[in-house]
Amino acid sequence: MKRPLRAIAAAGLLAAGTLVAVALGGTASADTQICEQYGSTTIGGRYVVQNNRWGTSAQQCINVTSTGFSITRADGSAPTNGAPVSYPSIFVGCHYTNCSPGTNLPVQVKNISSAPSSISYNYVSGATFNASYDIWLDPSPKRDGVNQMEIMIWLNRQGSIQPIGSPVGTASIAGRTWEVWRGSNGSNNVISYLSPSAIPSFSFDAMAFVNDTRNRGAITGDWYLTSIQAGFEPWQGGVGLAVNSFSQSVNTGSNPAPTTSAPTTPPPSGGASCTVTYRAANVWNNGFTADVTVRNTGSGTINGWTLNYNLPSGQTVTNAWNATVSQSGSAVTARNVGYNGTLAPGASTSFGYQATLNGSYSAPSSFTLNGSTCARG
Repeated sequence: MKRPLRAIAAAGLLAAGTLVAVALGGTASADTQICEQYGSTTIGGRYVVQNNRWGTSAQQCINVTSTGFSITRADGSAPTNGAPVSYPSIFVGCHYTNCSPGTNLPVQVKNISSAPSSISYNYVSGATFNASYDIWLDPSPKRDGVNQMEIMIWLNRQGSIQPIGSPVGTASIAGRTWEVWRGSNGSNNVISYLSPSAIPSFSFDAMAFVNDTRNRGAITGDWYLTSIQAGFEPWQGGVGLAVNSFSQSVNTGSNPAPTTSAPTTPPPSGGASCTVTYRAANVWNNGFTADVTVRNTGSGTINGWTLNYNLPSGQTVTNAWNATVSQSGSAVTARNVGYNGTLAPGASTSFGYQATLNGSYSAPSSFTLNGSTCARG
C-alpha cells in the first residue's frame, strides 16, 4: 500500500502555521477541543497532541485530556486500498518543526540505552483503523520535514487494511510475535510490526524495535531518533477511539552495535551442501528488488554465514533487509544478522535488497557460502 506521508504538505503546514501557533499557546489542563487541520497543544508539560488531519478536507475533531485524547468527530472516509485520512496522535520529539517541551531528541541511536514506553488505548467497533506506535529516524538530527525511516508498531487493525509494502517474516520482540512488513511510501522507508490480535495496553522498550530495524540493516547506530508518536490512522469512522494514557522517555547511554553470529562454520566438503534460490521480486526500468533464500543441505549446523556472488554489470545494491549486504565493484557479500546466523541441517533463511539497474536485468550465475559453492535452487 502506498500513501502520502502524514502531514506531508510543507506548504499546508506553513499555511496553517498561525493556526498551530495559536493552538500551542499554552498547556492543556483538561478537555481542550481541537478541530483545526494541524492544530496541536501540549499536555503534562512534555507531550504534544496533534489533530493532524492530512488526508481529507472533511472535518475531524479531538478532545484533549490531561493524559491523552479521544476522537469526537470523524467525517472523512477513504478507500481501504489507499491512504488513511489522518493521524491524530500524541508524541515526544520533533515533528515538522513542532518539538515537545524539554525533549532531548533528536539523539543518535548509539547513544540511547533505553526508551521505556507505555500506552493505553480505547477501541471502538464499526470503524476501519489501525492503532499505531510510530518511531521516526533519520541520518541527520532533523527537526523538520520528512525523516528517512519510519517504524510502525500496529497494536490493532480493524478492516481490510494492511501495512505499507509486503511481509518479510516474523520477529519476537517485547515478549510478543509480530508479522514484519517492509516497503516505502515514496517519501520514506517503512518497517511495520503487526500484532496478530488487538493489544489494548502495552508497556515495552521502544529501543527493542529500533534495534531490530538496525539488525535488518535499515539504519545504523549513527542515525538519529527524532520522535516517537502514538495514535490512530482512521480510514472510515473512528469516533470514540482514544489514547487514554501515554508515557515515553528516552534515556541516553551506550547502545553498541548488535553482534552477528560468529565464528562462521564452513559447510562440510565433498559436494554442494547448500542451495541458493535467487529471484527478482520486481523489475522496473532502472531498478529491481531481489529475494534470496539460503538453505543448509548438509548434515552439520552452520553457525554464522557469509554468502558471496557477483552481480551482472549495471546492478548496484542500495539497501537490504535481513542481512548485512555490501558491494565492491560487481562482488557482493551478504552476512547474517544477529537473529538468522544459525542454520541447522535442512533449515533456510531469506534476505532481500533493492538495487539500481542500468541495462537489461539478469541474475547472478553462482554463489558460495562460507567459501563453499552452493547449488542453485
